[in-house]
Amino acid sequence: MNFTVNLFGIMPMFVLAVVALLVILVDALYKENARVSFWIALLGTLATFFVSFNQSPQESVFNGMVLVDTFTRFCALVLLTGTFLTILLSRSYLEKMEIRFGEYYALILSAVLGMMMLASAGDLIVVFIGIELMSVCFYVLAGFMRKRMTSNESSLKYFLLGAFATGFLLYGIALLYGSSGTTNIRMIISHLDSLQTSVLFWLGIGLLFIGFAFKVAAVPFHMWAPDVYEGAPTSVTAFMATTGKTAAFSGFLLAFANIVGHTSQNFSHEKLSLAFAIISSASMILGNVVAISQTNIKRMLAYSSIAHAGYMLAGLASGTVYGVQGILFYLAAYTLMNLGAFGVISLVEQIEEKNLSLNDYAGLSQKQPALSAMMAIFMFSLSGIPPFAGFFGKYYVFAAAVSGGFTWLAIVGVTTSMVAAYYYLRIVVLMYFKSSETEMTVSSSPISFAAISLAAIGVVIFGMFPSLLTSIISNSW
Repeated sequence: MNFTVNLFGIMPMFVLAVVALLVILVDALYKENARVSFWIALLGTLATFFVSFNQSPQESVFNGMVLVDTFTRFCALVLLTGTFLTILLSRSYLEKMEIRFGEYYALILSAVLGMMMLASAGDLIVVFIGIELMSVCFYVLAGFMRKRMTSNESSLKYFLLGAFATGFLLYGIALLYGSSGTTNIRMIISHLDSLQTSVLFWLGIGLLFIGFAFKVAAVPFHMWAPDVYEGAPTSVTAFMATTGKTAAFSGFLLAFANIVGHTSQNFSHEKLSLAFAIISSASMILGNVVAISQTNIKRMLAYSSIAHAGYMLAGLASGTVYGVQGILFYLAAYTLMNLGAFGVISLVEQIEEKNLSLNDYAGLSQKQPALSAMMAIFMFSLSGIPPFAGFFGKYYVFAAAVSGGFTWLAIVGVTTSMVAAYYYLRIVVLMYFKSSETEMTVSSSPISFAAISLAAIGVVIFGMFPSLLTSIISNSW
């Protein structure tokens, strides 16, 4: 009976693992396998989404190591939505860049499997396994353009810094186990009152924080992001910047939200909240200020990603349920608007890293009016302009910061958002008010265009009717 309950508890991950193995098998048996692998991965992601959507929430399985509740289901659905759109964007991009290899889709699915483990982790051991499975796939995917030097460089940088960050994470887990006697997250939280005097406990919390901060690219653990985002294939960059960040923040919330929000006469969380607030403000300031000087659009969005990590950390610093719910809304909106933006970039980009400069987008509206309109929607949403989903994402996390006693952090967020509006709207100005000085060809791909359109529709709908998401999120935490 217990085996059956455990199996049904991890059924979405089980289905995804089977699909990934099937893609590997097809890749081994057939030479011209990229198209078959694409359809298997696409249909497998849809099947996993369906299974996850219809899964009955439980408390946990495998003796509390894996959580099966509304929070994990919501995170899984966001991850699978991002994966579905990424796979749609990837086909034409891989063909254009002449990197049609079936193992690409196996790596994507394996990475998502690690993400889903991370988002449903009830134990620090599962956190580690999920992060490592995701990260190893990212290391390979970042260097998937084997003949491009910048792609190889990004893979190597990500691997070396990622391995270093993993050491912090694993040592932190070891210290938490040594101080508490368990790796179960809920058990550790239940003993916070007695653990707060333990130096080993706080050292473990600090090292665990560093490991997660690296994965979300928060200052000062952000240095890998610009180089990796720029050098990796654009479809991979889109995948890492959205689903990868969603998974990392899911683990962040599971590990830290209840600690920061813990209220007890014997436990003080103010210093931990302040640490989150400082990291949040530093990420918002550095990410937005440095993004202004970037001329490469992928690098600009990399620094933008650092800033958005800061926005979301503001919700975590608040230590309130409202802050966690704001982060969940932000993650859903961020996945759609960033995937859409990178989708447009993947169509504009040409072989040998052409058309990646901001100036290459001059006059794009005259050649591709529909594509330019959707890019404008994504830029408006990323800058936090209503009535798009990005506005409500920022509103919820800033409101949570104010309610948690960090009014100054909300002021920093609003101020840096004004700075961000400059470099986001600069792209809109270039597309609509500047003329192109060179001939530029934009790839035509109905599948990719459909994926971008779905993302744009989602950004508009969740911006005009945020209650569609908030009503679900309110039951998730």
